[in-house]
Amino acid sequence: MSHVSPDPDPEHTTGLEPGGSVPPGETPPAESSLPQAAVREPGATQRGWAKAPLALILALVVFFAAFFLVYALTLIH
Repeated sequence: MSHVSPDPDPEHTTGLEPGGSVPPGETPPAESSLPQAAVREPGATQRGWAKAPLALILALVVFFAAFFLVYALTLIH
């Protein structure tokens, strides 16, 4: 089984100078970045965190802080 390279043969590739270099007029233009090329969905805007998850996280933090405060106070007495 012979191996065939997916790359073009440098001997038959147009735009190459001897030795494989590319002349300045043959280089492609720079590509734009991905965010500019991406298509945005009309309803896919980000609004940040919703109020319910933030309230739940805040309630858990307050609960754990109160728990450890009471635990520390019981150790003192």
